[in-house]
Amino acid sequence: MIHTRITGTGSYLPGEPVSNAALIAKHQLESSDEWIAERTGIRARHIAVPGENSSDLALKASQRALAAAGKNANDVDLLIVATSTPDYIFPSTAALLQKKLGITNGAPAFDVQAVCSGFIYAMSVAEKFIQSGSHRCALVVGSEVFSRIMDWTDRGTCVLFGDGAGAVVLEASDAPGILATALHADGSHADMLSVPGQVCGGQVTGDPFLRMDGQAVFKFAVKVLTEVANEVMNAAQVTVDQLDWLIPHQANVRILQSTAKKLGLPSEKCIVTVDHHGNTSAASIPLALDEAVKQGRIQRGQCLLLEGVGGGFTWGGVLLNF
Repeated sequence: MIHTRITGTGSYLPGEPVSNAALIAKHQLESSDEWIAERTGIRARHIAVPGENSSDLALKASQRALAAAGKNANDVDLLIVATSTPDYIFPSTAALLQKKLGITNGAPAFDVQAVCSGFIYAMSVAEKFIQSGSHRCALVVGSEVFSRIMDWTDRGTCVLFGDGAGAVVLEASDAPGILATALHADGSHADMLSVPGQVCGGQVTGDPFLRMDGQAVFKFAVKVLTEVANEVMNAAQVTVDQLDWLIPHQANVRILQSTAKKLGLPSEKCIVTVDHHGNTSAASIPLALDEAVKQGRIQRGQCLLLEGVGGGFTWGGVLLNF
């Protein structure tokens, strides 16, 4: 049987951290560091400079992941980018990244759009390709510039998000790696979190900014994150006690804490980076994963549960041996 393992991780954050105080001052928000930190756990985030796009952030994260895996660009035979903030309407951010990486072997490259669950969706898709035997080395990236879709007058949303990218190299292996995956969506909840606009006839139609019902999102997120965690653990016959780390989508520290509590998982087993990254959507899970790997907290052989929830609504989980 062909298994799929993570062989390298990488990440990239643009510029210097932007503190709550600096963000408030720049956009003249009626808020405070204490108010933001108490409700979200966020104290800083990174913001891409003008002209710095998702493919640019993805390039640096991908180069670091490939280096960690000991791979060259043309070793990659499948490239998937999870993003809700692509460089263009088309071509895909994955195609632009393929060019920047110098991949010339004709490997398929495409984007996945599942908002904050995007990286989980992309990993799950890549794992199926590898498990089928059709591909052996996939580069999976989450990259976002959510600062481009913020309404900087809306303190309920603009303080939450940041920019960044994270990447993993997935390879075929004889030893078990990914143990179980689960993906879900329910479009009836689309209005809870959306950017309800588009470009039509050369003009923006609708609303081009992110809009969110924070309380509704919180309740829904905790519910489905708990459910999907139990789903993948049951599928792999793994108990909570056997988990070494929970790496959830970094949306809000209260969501992370509530999910861990409902699972009966000690808070110290939950990787938290939202305090200094903010919510980076599809990039948040691979960013948190890479940071913990680089810190030496995550070790080979440990059992990890990755899970995300995002607009759509979409949600999913990946259980794996690292």
